[in-house]
Amino acid sequence: VFSTVPSQDVASLIAKTVVQEELAACVSIIAGITSIYRWQGEVESSSELLLLMKTRGTLFEALQARIVSLHPYDVPEVVAVPITAGHVPYLDWIDRSTTEL
Repeated sequence: VFSTVPSQDVASLIAKTVVQEELAACVSIIAGITSIYRWQGEVESSSELLLLMKTRGTLFEALQARIVSLHPYDVPEVVAVPITAGHVPYLDWIDRSTTEL
């Protein structure tokens, strides 16, 4: 699951919360991105950070709700990308590090 955020403080808050609550096994925070987007009829540009959250597909709804509850944007980006293949020990670690719903 990925999401953009406006600051390191927001990135850290979301990352620590979702890992502590076992909604994600790991969150990678990537700084230094620029997003160009249309908002309320205008083209905008913002410096942001990207969160890459490793989780189970079954946790998407709960993870999304938690991100939205902590996120300062009116319409936060929360997008899931399925894992179609991966290093099996790493995928097993994701399963062990997250809660089952």
